[in-house]
Amino acid sequence: MRSRIIGLFAAIAATVAACGGGGGDAGTRDTIRVVGSSTVYPFTRAVAEAFGRNTEFSAPVVESTGTGGGIELFCAGVGTEHPDVVNASRRMKDTEFETCQENGVDQIIELQVGIDGLAVVTSPDGPAFALTRAQLYEALAAEPFGEEQTNENWSDIDPSLPDIPIRVYGPPTTSGTRDAFLELIMEPGCDSNPAMEALAESDEDRHDAVCTAIRTDQAFIEAGENDNLIVQKVTQNPGYLGLLGYSFLEENEGAVIGVAMDGVMPTYETIASFEYPGARPLFIYIKGNHLEAIPGLREFVAEYASAWGPDGYLVEHGMIASPDDVRERNAGIAEAMTALTRADLAN
Repeated sequence: MRSRIIGLFAAIAATVAACGGGGGDAGTRDTIRVVGSSTVYPFTRAVAEAFGRNTEFSAPVVESTGTGGGIELFCAGVGTEHPDVVNASRRMKDTEFETCQENGVDQIIELQVGIDGLAVVTSPDGPAFALTRAQLYEALAAEPFGEEQTNENWSDIDPSLPDIPIRVYGPPTTSGTRDAFLELIMEPGCDSNPAMEALAESDEDRHDAVCTAIRTDQAFIEAGENDNLIVQKVTQNPGYLGLLGYSFLEENEGAVIGVAMDGVMPTYETIASFEYPGARPLFIYIKGNHLEAIPGLREFVAEYASAWGPDGYLVEHGMIASPDDVRERNAGIAEAMTALTRADLAN
């Protein structure tokens, strides 16, 4: 028996080394390692716990590093020193895909695991808020519509808004939630101005700077990758706003309340239908190069696919199920372990 166990570990080590080329080591690891998004973290953790209880495999180790930081770790190479899965609250970028390829991570399986909403929240003990994307952009942009940022209070933007200082807790630059905020809220808010739409055609770099650069004073406060910390800060400071995943709003219902965006409240129904402006898909990426080397990786992916439906246990954790056709397509990818291509990212 001892010799067979030693032989098994030797085979795993050889497989990982072969997958890694010059970038991997010859060590072994019998536990799946997951890094990435703090928004996707609670969902993957729930799957990991169920997987550890219901199979002969160890529960995966799940770390919250932020989407950007997690993808950087994921794409750094092949081998047991590199993670097997990355959680992402936005889609992988072309540049990240290219980095993966350059480092030998050339078998990437992309799965949309569900939908989440980038919710704006506040304390029920503070003044009532309802915002448009243009107003939130004007409040937080470093150069709103290309002009100097002079807004101190919300009422400086619109007299109907509360006459209190602009204070918003949000995620750092490594966070996929931050990327989603720029894409779903800041850029559309910026482009509500026809001159900014025209700028996108004449000077794309300047347009990106004007539309996505966030002010660096105390109006926007980076609160790290932990959305629960944002909840805590907002409850302690009535009148402050917070940017976080909808699942954390649902989990802390009563302690914080959602803020309507463009007249739409963040709810399960409005996010599932993408009526809410902050609705966004959530992803995990699996390192196909590790499928034969890391025990249980295929089975872990199958467990995830079994849990993401409207009747699956992830809904109980705040996940919003993807539409039937999206789930069916991704279940097929999970079963076949179909690798992502550069052309796929363009769709």
